Amino acid sequence: MTLVPLAFGLAAMVATLAGGMLALRLRHRIGLVLGVTAGIVVGVALFDLVPEALELAGDGWTIRAMMAFTALGLGGYMLLDRLLARIPRATAASWRGDLGPAMLCLHSLMDGLGIGIAFQIDTAAGWMIALAVLTHDVADGVNTVSLSLAARSEAAARRWLVLNGVAPMLGVLIGLGLSIPAAMLAPLMALFAGIFLYIGACELVPRSQSLDPRLRTSLATLAGVALMLGVTHFAH
Repeated sequence: MTLVPLAFGLAAMVATLAGGMLALRLRHRIGLVLGVTAGIVVGVALFDLVPEALELAGDGWTIRAMMAFTALGLGGYMLLDRLLARIPRATAASWRGDLGPAMLCLHSLMDGLGIGIAFQIDTAAGWMIALAVLTHDVADGVNTVSLSLAARSEAAARRWLVLNGVAPMLGVLIGLGLSIPAAMLAPLMALFAGIFLYIGACELVPRSQSLDPRLRTSLATLAGVALMLGVTHFAH
């Protein structure tokens, strides 16, 4: 039985790496790619993380509390970004360039963690969560590379892609070995939703527009949102 979640972890790794390699091949159109990425990140927050947080909350947390955790994620990430901007320029550029990809890797780790924990609780739930994770792992790879290319370099993008590829498998292994209170998963998902909303709407949308101010970039963002709506609808 343990082999099934491990197989899903491996599949998630392959899907993430494939998405990242696709983004690297399209790096000469980084403005347009960032436009799509912005929509995908916002779509992940709105159509995947927030609904999942509300579903996991059950009777343990109110909807208002979940929205408060989402706001906390958005505000906390904004403050961290602003604080990093106040440290010496060279160091700030490095840390701020790594902040977004690091959050995506942490999200991938949580995805794997969810798979591992779900398979401990119920096999059917494990399969559902694992399939839902797989549907957006290609987008995770694209997002990781796009953020790194916009703020850092291709070498940094490749490093973060490898880390994001490993993260789901590591999460599965941790999830199979640890018992995390289910009550804490909903607030964590809501926090990630807020972080992703900030990254998508406040970082990626302006950055994509500055690189490619044509209407097609805005349409690409809307297409990214629509894509995640379709993907999550199919997954759930």
